[in-house]
Amino acid sequence: MEGRDDAPVPLPTLRPPVVHPTAVVEAGAKLAAGVIVGPHCVISADAVIGRGTVLENHVTIMGHVRIGERNRIWPNCVIGGEPQDVSYQGTATLVEIGDDNLIREGVTINRATEKEEGVTSIGSANFLMACCHVAHDCRIGDHVTIANGTLLGGHVRVHSRASLSGAVAVHHWATIGSWSFVAGLSRVLHDVPPFMLCEGSPARPRCVNLVALRRGGFDAAAIESIGEAHRLLWRARMGLDPARDILRQQGMFGREVAELVEFLVRQQDGRHGRARERRKAA
Repeated sequence: MEGRDDAPVPLPTLRPPVVHPTAVVEAGAKLAAGVIVGPHCVISADAVIGRGTVLENHVTIMGHVRIGERNRIWPNCVIGGEPQDVSYQGTATLVEIGDDNLIREGVTINRATEKEEGVTSIGSANFLMACCHVAHDCRIGDHVTIANGTLLGGHVRVHSRASLSGAVAVHHWATIGSWSFVAGLSRVLHDVPPFMLCEGSPARPRCVNLVALRRGGFDAAAIESIGEAHRLLWRARMGLDPARDILRQQGMFGREVAELVEFLVRQQDGRHGRARERRKAA
């Protein structure tokens, strides 16, 4: 019926994929509407690329790679290369990338080995700056920033809202907690606790990541509680159990502090300061 105000609004339509004539797209690759493949890109037969994603030029997609929507990938990136692990047996493992990521020049993202779930994954709304390396079996959450030249070893976990500055080297099996910041040129041998600013060789918690917490909308009470936890654990060098008791007595054991303590408990259960590197049975 004409004139209805509640008539459905048609969704905008994206144009078909645009592939530059110098690009090589193998038969079998799946390119959604709105995908742009720039000059001299190479895309494998097993690649799946979502709506509106742009490959600028000289981007190489190898093996089984699934890329979501509205990503932008700059020149000379290589995504899906075989893991740099001598035990890899050639299994068709994956790289999975979410939506709205910015992946700058020269980033390399390797597909997984057979040692875990067989997936190297990157979430959504992340910013990977030039010449970063994401090794096999890594998993990166959402809204993560990784600055130029930072290297993630195999099996690393980076939780959502974490930030790593430039030229950071992260040891394999390490975990970077949410809302944390790792300063430039740091050598990360141990897990980085959530909410902390870490720096050094090896990197250690130096203070609370106040800038991120304030920008993230954490209230003053939560920030104060996290600060007191940092003081007890890393300045007073109090053990985890006594610090937890004091924080509870002070009414400062809220959700954020509980998350921090749980992270540290898991870390202590692991080997070499890394929760995911499990202790061998006796």
